[in-house]
Amino acid sequence: MSASELNPGDVVYAATDLFNDGSIPGLEEGTLLAAAGARGVLLKVGHLEEEPDRTLYLVRFEDAGLNLGPPVGCWEEEIRSEAPQAVEADATQ
Repeated sequence: MSASELNPGDVVYAATDLFNDGSIPGLEEGTLLAAAGARGVLLKVGHLEEEPDRTLYLVRFEDAGLNLGPPVGCWEEEIRSEAPQAVEADATQ
C-alpha cells in the first residue's frame, strides 16, 4: 500500500529518523521525534498552502515506552505503511 492510499487511523512507520525542524513548540530544534521504524498512527492527511501539490501526513509516533508523541508533519517519503523487516542475526558467527 502506498502512502497515497492511507486514511486517518492507519498504522504507519517512520522510514527514516525524524527530527524537529523547529516547528514543534516546546521541543528543541534537532530533537529526535521518531527513530526509523517507529510505529505511529495517521491523524490527518492534507496539504500546506505553500505546497498544494504535495501531500502532508500528520502522524503521532510511539516512543520506547509505547507512549504517543506530539503530532508530526511528514512527507510521503518519510513514512511507510509496512512494518520494517526484522534483521536476522547471522547464525554462522
